[in-house]
Amino acid sequence: MKIHHPGRPEDLPEASVLWARWAALAAATWNAEEEKERFRHGYWFDGSDALRYDDGACSRWVLIRADGGRAVVFGQDDSSKVARYEPPIDLLAGAPGWVRDERVHDLLEQGRVECVYWFEDGSWHRAPYPDDLHDDGLDCGIGHLTSREHAVDAICALLEFDEDCEGAMEVCEQFFEHAERGTVTDEVVRSFADEVFRIQTEYELLWPEAPVARSETDLAAMTTLARRR
Repeated sequence: MKIHHPGRPEDLPEASVLWARWAALAAATWNAEEEKERFRHGYWFDGSDALRYDDGACSRWVLIRADGGRAVVFGQDDSSKVARYEPPIDLLAGAPGWVRDERVHDLLEQGRVECVYWFEDGSWHRAPYPDDLHDDGLDCGIGHLTSREHAVDAICALLEFDEDCEGAMEVCEQFFEHAERGTVTDEVVRSFADEVFRIQTEYELLWPEAPVARSETDLAAMTTLARRR
């Protein structure tokens, strides 16, 4: 699906689907050592009600769930023109009170948010933009989460799978399908992890550091994360 520049509310999937894909990426790349880091990058659940993504360079995003199926996604990507636009754009114009979360407000005050979308009553919304604003960073930031195809491409890249890795795209596609349908089980996660290990070993990925099979602790953590809804 093509993402508009700047983004539009209809570019984003339903909030629960966005959450499921984000959580699946976090589960697939879960790393026990990174959980201990204060400053980190990648995809992770922050222990409250939010999923986070930081590419370690120019993109930082947060997805927060609220009661009643509501959600808010906000962040910043260097492709955004919002911070440099004059006069300043009020990113919370028209936003209901629940969106004005302390975390959102604090980051806005620090200039670390240039994009805010909220989900309510089955639809995404955002503040009005000037007609000549060229980009708000949505596409470069989280465009890979707007369709399953893009999400599969993203996870394959993270796992270093390419088109020569037989079965790689299929196993990633199946994992996202389970996440979106809410059918992730211990067996689903174990099968996914085993296939990832098999493919990385067979095609000598990650070498000279050999791939490592997931431990029982890893599998339990991955299952918990992928099943959060």
